[in-house]
Amino acid sequence: MRLCLSRSLSRPVCTGLLLLGCVLPLGVAAQGYADEGRDWGVTPSPTLRRAPYTAPTPIEIPGAAVVDTQSLRALLASADAPLLIDVLSAEGRLSLPGSLWISGAGRGSNFFDPVQVAFGDALARITQGNKDRMMVFFCASVQCWLSYNAALRASVLGYTRVLWYRGGIESWRAAMLALEPLQAR
Repeated sequence: MRLCLSRSLSRPVCTGLLLLGCVLPLGVAAQGYADEGRDWGVTPSPTLRRAPYTAPTPIEIPGAAVVDTQSLRALLASADAPLLIDVLSAEGRLSLPGSLWISGAGRGSNFFDPVQVAFGDALARITQGNKDRMMVFFCASVQCWLSYNAALRASVLGYTRVLWYRGGIESWRAAMLALEPLQAR
């Protein structure tokens, strides 16, 4: 797992995660649940990935931090639990408990498109305008770019505590953790 590698993630977040025992040094790349730590050698990019959105993802992301399953569990149990934001498009499926659903947030072509405007409005609503609210973006698996794109979008919008759960629903399921029906909120 790589966490707190980004200079843009606030020092209190990194310090808190260190205290929770959630940070591993650079170079540590355990496979984790459902290959969540697998490195395909994909170079991180500060621009949005366009379709196809199903392909191996990088192990890092500019402007955000990557969180693995065990670290996410610890964060969810902490006093400063993050918002979970599912960005997959499919309805009527299972997701992480308590997740908010913002369908389509990972699509689009640039940071000035209508998706960015709608996404910004949705984030402002769910965070009540607090750009320091910790949020975790996720989608299906380590081969889903939608959550990578959504995390980039949030970072560009000025959110300071953006986490990308690279393993997504597949890693959560592989860890034998509970899933629940996704509800539009």
